[in-house]
Amino acid sequence: MPTARLPLLDAARGLAVVAMVTYHFFWDLSVFGFIETDVGQAWRGAAMAIAASFLAISGAAFTRAGRLKPRRLVIITGAAALVSLGSWWFDPGSFIFFGILHCIALSCLLALPFLRAPGWLLVLAAATVLVAGTWAHPVFDAWPWLWLGLSTQLPLTNDYIPIIPWFGFVLLGMWAGRWQAWPAWGPPPLVWLGRWSLPIYLVHQPVLMGLLSLAMPGKPG
Repeated sequence: MPTARLPLLDAARGLAVVAMVTYHFFWDLSVFGFIETDVGQAWRGAAMAIAASFLAISGAAFTRAGRLKPRRLVIITGAAALVSLGSWWFDPGSFIFFGILHCIALSCLLALPFLRAPGWLLVLAAATVLVAGTWAHPVFDAWPWLWLGLSTQLPLTNDYIPIIPWFGFVLLGMWAGRWQAWPAWGPPPLVWLGRWSLPIYLVHQPVLMGLLSLAMPGKPG
């Protein structure tokens, strides 16, 4: 089982960071009224692709590590809690109760039984999870079950990445992480961004929103 950290994997995460910040910048422009486009709707496909890439990369990194790192899990869980609290402060009506970090944290635990599973089982499990969203049922509309992703209605939240179908991308990433032909190189700027992806994720939105708040009409300066 490979265990070395791959610069190319960090670079892929860095590219996802660039895409995420770009998306959120235009989303913020929409929210603050600088542009008329409803980015949340018009760019929904882009947002889903970015989320899928982060989850697949986390699955590949989990495979490369070959084990669950408790400290890393605690950090991600704490960061997810900060996101929930911060989004509650910003917009209580649509706060993030199960977003990308929540999904990654829980996926770390759910992925443990698959760490030594054969490749075919990873692909089969991934396909099953990815299509399981079609099994939605009203019984899962209740609040305690929304993290599953089997509800018949989308909850009001600014970032919703439930286990179904998104854990399927983690499993696909775990499968891809076993490939032996990964180049041991990546563009240094993207590698750097990838290795600092969590801090960037946590601070980029407050920074963007703060700057746009200052730039709004009627603000001094």
